[in-house]
Parts: sequence; C-alpha cells; structure tokens
Amino acid sequence: MLFTKRFTYSFYKEQRGLSLVSTLWILTILSILAAQLLYSIHIEQRTQRNFLDRAKYHYAAKAGFEWTLAVMQTDQTPFDSLGESWAAPITGQVEDGIQVGKFLNYSVAITDEASKVNINTADAGLISNLLAQVGASPDEAETEALANAIVEGQPYRTVRDLARVEGMTSELLYGTQQMAALTQGADNTQSTSPEPSTAGSGSLQNTSVDIHPGLVDLATIYSLDASTDPDGESLINVNTAEADQLTQIETQPGQGGGQPVFSQAEAESLIQQREFDRFSALIDVQAVSDDLFNNIRDQITTEDSGGNEGNEDDEERNGPQQEQGEDGQININTADVETLESLEGVDQGIAERIIDHRDAQGFFQNIDAIKDVPMLTQQEFIGIVDKITLTDGETRSGLININTASAEILALLPGMDSERARAIVTRREQDPPDDAPVLSFTEEEITGHPFTNISQLSELEEINFETFREVVDSVTYRSHGYRIESTGVDATGKVVSTCIGVIDRTGDQIIIQYWRQH
Repeated sequence: MLFTKRFTYSFYKEQRGLSLVSTLWILTILSILAAQLLYSIHIEQRTQRNFLDRAKYHYAAKAGFEWTLAVMQTDQTPFDSLGESWAAPITGQVEDGIQVGKFLNYSVAITDEASKVNINTADAGLISNLLAQVGASPDEAETEALANAIVEGQPYRTVRDLARVEGMTSELLYGTQQMAALTQGADNTQSTSPEPSTAGSGSLQNTSVDIHPGLVDLATIYSLDASTDPDGESLINVNTAEADQLTQIETQPGQGGGQPVFSQAEAESLIQQREFDRFSALIDVQAVSDDLFNNIRDQITTEDSGGNEGNEDDEERNGPQQEQGEDGQININTADVETLESLEGVDQGIAERIIDHRDAQGFFQNIDAIKDVPMLTQQEFIGIVDKITLTDGETRSGLININTASAEILALLPGMDSERARAIVTRREQDPPDDAPVLSFTEEEITGHPFTNISQLSELEEINFETFREVVDSVTYRSHGYRIESTGVDATGKVVSTCIGVIDRTGDQIIIQYWRQH
C-alpha cells in the first residue's frame, strides 16, 4: 500500500514536470511565432510605407516634369541659351495628398540635346574627334576604323547601342570615372591609392591618370532644330527652290539685311549648278554658269575693234577701248552694265558682278575667265546662311547649339579649335555691348550675350571666313530637343524617384520622344 502511494506521487510529480516543460516549450514557440509575426507585420508596414513614399515622390517628380513642360511651352525667345531661366535647376513643391499640411519636394534639370554630338548624323571625322575627347587617340588606325564602324551602323535607337559596335569599349562608352567607380564597387579590397595605370588610350584609368567622360555623356540621338529663320519663316532650300523663291532671299540684319541677294538671271544660273552638299559650295558658284557661257561665248570678246587684247596697259597707251569688237562682239573688259545686259541671259545682277570682279581682279585674259566671276561675295554668303537650307523637311537634326555647347564640344567641329571655341563661349557669357539690341522677346531677364543667328559668328575676331564656311553646316543658335530629368526628393535630400524624358517642341504641342522612370 505504501509502495503504491509512493509510485503514484512520483508519477504525478513526473507528469507535472513534463507538463511544465511542455508549457515552456509551447510558450517559447508561441513567442517566436509572435516575434516573427510582429516582424512580418513591421516589414510589411515598412514595405507599404516605402511603396507609398515611392508612389508619392514619383508623382512629385512627375509634377516637376509637367511643370517644366509648361515652362518650355511658354519659352518665346527665337534662340536658346544658358542665360535663360530654363537653363537653371528648377525646384518646387507639391502638396502631399495623404498627410495634410505636408509638402513633397522635386528638383528638375534640363539639358539641351543640341549641346551634344548626334551620332546618327555625324560623319567619321567628327566622330573621330569625339572619340579623342573620350580618351581614344584620333591618330591610331583602330580609332579611325571605330569611327567608320559607328557611321556604318547609323541610325541608332539609343547612345548605348554603340556597345554593339566592334571595337567599342566600356571605358569609351561610359567614361573612365564611371567605370572606375563600378570596378571599386565590385572589389572592396582594391587599394585606395592604386598604382599608376600603364593601359593605353581608351583603357580603364585610375585616379592618377586623366579622367575622361564617356560617349553617353557627350553624344545624343535627339538634337533637333526647326527649319525656320530667325524671324520664324521657313528656310528656302537652295537645292530645290524655283528661281522666284531664290530671288526672295535677303541677307540678315547687320549683314546688309533687307537686300535681295539673287536677281532672276542669277537665280537661274544657280539652279543650273546646284546639288550642294555643304553651304561652303555656294561660295564657289559661278555668276555665269557653263550653260549661260555656252549661249553667249560667240557674242563676247576680250579684244577691241583693232584686234588688240584688252588689258590695262593697252588702255593707258591707246585710250579707252571699244565696248564692241569685231563682228559686233561685246568686249567684257570695257562694257558697262547696260551693254552687258544686252547679252541673252544676263541681267543687271550678273552684269554688276562681272564689272565688280573686273574692277577688283583686273581685265579678263580670255573669255573663259568670265566663268571665274563668283555668284556671292563673302559678306553675302555670311548674310544668307540663316535664311537657307540644303534639305527639305520641317526639322533639322544634328546641329550643335553655339549658345549651350561646351567649349570642348565646339572645338570638335570642322575648322574649330580650343581657342576659337573658347571665344564663342566668352562672347555668349559676357555682358552685351552698349550698342547691342535689347533682347525683349519676353519679360524674362536674359543674362549674357547669346547669339541670335549664325551670321554673328563672323563678328568674332577669332572666326575668320575660312573657319566660318567650314563650321556653318554644323551649328545652330537654338534647340527644340531637350532632356528633362525630374526627381522627387525627401526631407533629407535623398532622391526617392526619378522621371527622365526627352521632348520635341518643334510643333505647336510638345511631344515626348523618350520616357523612363525609376
């Protein structure tokens, strides 16, 4: 009996112990599960808050983008420069739609795409210069081959598509600084003071070697300009225009503005010689075309009625020569405007150019020399480049804006160097002279002295006529393609959301050509 009681008591104590242990285990498990549940709830709440914050700051960034579109829509200046308000960073706030009284910050940066080189329109020479700017040597055969390969691959959908071009490197495309940052991020053991690099041009370089930007920083596919003159009138295509249209071309103000450049006969002579691929070809156009010369060659001479060759010495010895030679031919060395106009196909415009050339260069040695008479003077050429085009279409791509491009980009253009490029930047940044026209297109205050047409380049002492005729095909003074980057920024200054778009504002409505958000 006693044994039974002791066994029962022992068994009871053992059961109580097991129950206590089980209870403790259950409580421990429940505690762990509760902690995990609370942690999961915390994570979910945090995720929801982050998602909500990202959503809110995304709309803040989008609000900044939309506000910038409105700013660009109201820009009425016929030029685009870094002295205008759009070029400065834009900051603003929008009201938080969830928390009353709270505001969300946004910041916007605008980049003129015409301040970069357009890889879809640039030729191999310009691309070679651009490759040199990003670290490759233009003297190396592989660089020339790479430039040619880039041209052969045109057009591209994005600048990053250049990665597919044979010979392209990550350093050339993204820049040595960015690639160095990526490399350091991938290798935390990399020394903070690496040994100087012995890599060749275009290779990854460390901080002890020159840092180069990449093509993604200096190139674009979106540069765009309207095919209109500074007054907003459509440019005249000298490759396709009728003679009546060509006679309407007038020079720019400051370049003898308001005066027609081509007479009817000159326009017809130009039409017979056209198929121009560069503006500079216009300066070599003959006032007397080959067709016109063939029509009048039997009616002109350089000999007087006595059969002597016309020259200044003969005139000094024998007195003024006769305007007509044997068989009633007109002596082009002595004929006046009215007499020259009697030739079929020659009007006052061509006649005056013949006499001006004769006065400047001396008598014609033979009748073929009349074809050396130029159609345009240098001043006339400078005065009409803002009025004409060589291609049809409402827009022109690939032109570099002399009001926004850096000196480094300007120096890459044909005929340019660092000194000439710096002169352009200095001119547009300096205060305008006292006698300069007041830029009163809007109520906006414009700083600096921006170019309002291309002809003004010729006013710079560093830009002679040869440089002007080389670079004029590559430049503009305005832009209609812009990159807008708008960010939603929290109270600590951290960028939470970003919207990037490229716009085309050549028409009445702004068109978004590219859009990305993250």
